Amino acid sequence: MSDSRFSETAVLRLVCWLDIPGKIDSKILSKGSVYAAHIVYKLADSSYGLDSPIQEASIRVGGTNLTRKVCLQPNPQRSMSQNRRAEDVVLPRQRGDGWMELELGDFTCDGDEDGDVSFGVSETKALNGKSGLVVQGIEIRHKKSG
Repeated sequence: MSDSRFSETAVLRLVCWLDIPGKIDSKILSKGSVYAAHIVYKLADSSYGLDSPIQEASIRVGGTNLTRKVCLQPNPQRSMSQNRRAEDVVLPRQRGDGWMELELGDFTCDGDEDGDVSFGVSETKALNGKSGLVVQGIEIRHKKSG
């Protein structure tokens, strides 16, 4: 996409399982700092299948694995059934540059981790078709307090 800050973007054409992983070497992060991982993306006008079922975001640092419910659709309809409460699901926000971002979670590197911090978003339990997701990338940045 011409409005991406990267030369290439990934476009989800049609899949049944969604799994977008990422990782960063913990040694390049500042010890004791709180970071957040955000997926930066757009939805094509013809996108579908990304509002139900809810996706899962994960962050793994050392032996700790954190997960949360997220939804790539900014205004999910079907996914907020009577069995799911909207406040349990993290929704994306629109950025000033026209892209959306969804916080996958936050983490702290204590300095004694060895290896990678892994993160991602997935939905692999349902086999419904999913299409129209344009991924710019996953950003790791200091988490703002407050």
